[in-house]
Amino acid sequence: MVLERPVVVPRDGLESSVMTTDAIEMRDLFEEQALPFIDQLYAAAMRMTRNPSDAQDLVQETFVKAFAAFKQFEQGTNLKAWLYRILTNTFINTYRKKQREPFQGTIDDLEDWQLGGAESRTAMTNRSAEAEAIDHLPDSAVKDALQSIPEDFRLAVYFADVEGFSYQEIADIMKTPIGTVMSRLHRGRRLLRDLLAGYARERGLGTGAADQTRTGSTPA
Repeated sequence: MVLERPVVVPRDGLESSVMTTDAIEMRDLFEEQALPFIDQLYAAAMRMTRNPSDAQDLVQETFVKAFAAFKQFEQGTNLKAWLYRILTNTFINTYRKKQREPFQGTIDDLEDWQLGGAESRTAMTNRSAEAEAIDHLPDSAVKDALQSIPEDFRLAVYFADVEGFSYQEIADIMKTPIGTVMSRLHRGRRLLRDLLAGYARERGLGTGAADQTRTGSTPA
């Protein structure tokens, strides 16, 4: 799907004529650095809203807010994570209110030590079995499985295993402690593992990435 270019500042002659040189340079820098992430942000917005129209609106609103705050962004730091944080905050504050919450639980009460060693690695080191399965199983299976997971778990898995963010980056994006990220990722990966293993069994895929997902192991 081809997304329309987000409008952060009007470019017609009248508007441009009253913009300062600094403002024009800021706009051009923002568009140069931020627009390459539009497709990734739209994919994340689709995971959140599950609706193409809402996803486009969410991305548009994200870019408008990001441009308004771009002067506060520290050049040289992680722009992608910064944009995802704005996207997630906008979703939580606006679009989530329109939806029924599918899950209410106590997963956030888990402590780090309760998670065991299976999830001790971050997305920047060894990849999880779920990330390997996402690479090897059909997109439709992965999409259906992710959509079946409660929202907070789904976003944690998406940010870690699809986007490759570290625990700290996910914590910054979702504005939660690292321990909460770990608990959500642990539970989300387990749910995803069961769903993808079931998909593999139904289609006779007993080895490779699907089998790793069921056992929770990674390739040697």
